[in-house]
Amino acid sequence: MGAASGGARAASMNEAATAKPLSFLCFDFGLKRTGVATGNTVLGQAQPLKTVRAEGDARFVAIEALIREWQPDALVVGVPFHPDGAAHENTLRARRFARQLHGRFRLPVHEVDERYSTTAAAEAGAADLDAAAAAVILDQFLREL
Repeated sequence: MGAASGGARAASMNEAATAKPLSFLCFDFGLKRTGVATGNTVLGQAQPLKTVRAEGDARFVAIEALIREWQPDALVVGVPFHPDGAAHENTLRARRFARQLHGRFRLPVHEVDERYSTTAAAEAGAADLDAAAAAVILDQFLREL
């Protein structure tokens, strides 16, 4: 779990991508809302799905339903940082969320720097900013593969 070094992660994911197409669910974690997007290595692009408006265990019940429906090979979590790259309180929260996903669902979880994802979603005119931000994060991850 966690973010591997960029080159090592890309190399291992490229090897896996040539073996079989991989699908992902991506999460833009927030305390009250978590945006969700899906994507795969066939199309190489993400699509916003929905925003989960739940906290605590209710959030994981909703996520479990999405995992059952979409059957992803792995999960991606956006991790926020300050513009200078420094961690902050939400960085720790997002990383904890990523660990919880891995622990509950036993799927690989990849962390992606999500700085400016909501800004990019807003500039694109997204109706559901949280889900669109998750798609921006997943697009970045898929490009890095």
